[in-house]
Amino acid sequence: MTISPPDLDLVRSLEERALNAWPALKTALCGGWQLRLADGYTKRSNSANPLRPSVAFAETLPLAENFYARHNLPAIFRITPLAPADAGQTLENAGYHMIDPTQVMTVALAASGRPAHDVLIEATASPAWGTGFAQANGLSAAVQPAHERILAAIAMPTAFATLTLQGQAVAYGLAVAEDGMVGLFDIVVAPAARRSGAASRLVAALLHWGQAQGASSAYLQVHDSNQAAIALYRKLGFTPQYQYHYWIRP
Repeated sequence: MTISPPDLDLVRSLEERALNAWPALKTALCGGWQLRLADGYTKRSNSANPLRPSVAFAETLPLAENFYARHNLPAIFRITPLAPADAGQTLENAGYHMIDPTQVMTVALAASGRPAHDVLIEATASPAWGTGFAQANGLSAAVQPAHERILAAIAMPTAFATLTLQGQAVAYGLAVAEDGMVGLFDIVVAPAARRSGAASRLVAALLHWGQAQGASSAYLQVHDSNQAAIALYRKLGFTPQYQYHYWIRP
């Protein structure tokens, strides 16, 4: 079976939206790459991301390494289909290895009914949302301030969702709308409430909110190892568009 290469215009459109939806606290441009910093919290916000590479990757590599070294962070490269074809081999030759393969999935949004009454949607991250998310996702106190700063830096319309079961908040997530699409991020269900349908209802509420913002399609990023989430998203109609992964040094 022949696998068609990804549509690079679609990839670039999704990448730009995702970078806006999950911002870094500081950025720098380097040869068509965006170098992102956020106090070390999440690889997405602390990695080099290709946008429109304009020079050979062999030239970008040492510049990016020096940039992260000055900020006391390891150099991490997020490799998408927008990266130069030789980026992976160059990184491997330099002692890096690949981790965390991740799918980017999309779905066209159909007309939906009323959202579930057990999902609260807020325009900003309330203290209760932040605390609940941190507990459900196992975030340490050390990284919570960086997480809060990233959320506060989102410049696009955002929905912070909390789902309640039997009087207890058990699932959290956020959606970010931009130019006809809505992205889903930080979807997490407390361990005791998993396999209860909570994730499906939470996602449905966020997609409904996205439609109210004018979105006709949605996207998300999901780690290849999270087969339960991939199965859920496929059931909701999401299909994979492309994959990315990170390269780090041991």
